[in-house]
Amino acid sequence: MTMPTPSTLNATQQDPLAAAKSIVEQYLAASMVPDPEIAATFVGDPFVLTFTGGRRFDTPTGATGFNAKRYAWVKKEFVRTDAVYDPESGSYIVYNSGYLYGAWPDGTEFAKNRYLDRFFVKNDKIINMDVWNDSAEILLDKAGLSEAPL
Repeated sequence: MTMPTPSTLNATQQDPLAAAKSIVEQYLAASMVPDPEIAATFVGDPFVLTFTGGRRFDTPTGATGFNAKRYAWVKKEFVRTDAVYDPESGSYIVYNSGYLYGAWPDGTEFAKNRYLDRFFVKNDKIINMDVWNDSAEILLDKAGLSEAPL
């Protein structure tokens, strides 16, 4: 039996952390178009997306539909993508963080809305995604309901 050499290994075998990060960034790019059909090609079955406020979806279209109600449009400015291997789950955990920018439904533009997304990638597919951002706090502040100024 011939052992593979680095030149014969695919990208995942050569650098699985880089591959997991690439899968996440490609998924996010498709999600921002938004093209939930292409985004769906990066997710496994089952797939669980836990969105802000604890909302759960089993397809990328759930988040796309939610975002369509919350924003006139929204995009992500990636600042950092990090990945680690989790031996307990056999998954790569990928964190993507940065800023949301776009416009609220009334057309008011916004930027520098912090976000953090956590992904579990297994067998080159995203099986779990958790989303956190400052949108709710910003909306509370706009409505005069925040406890302290932002």
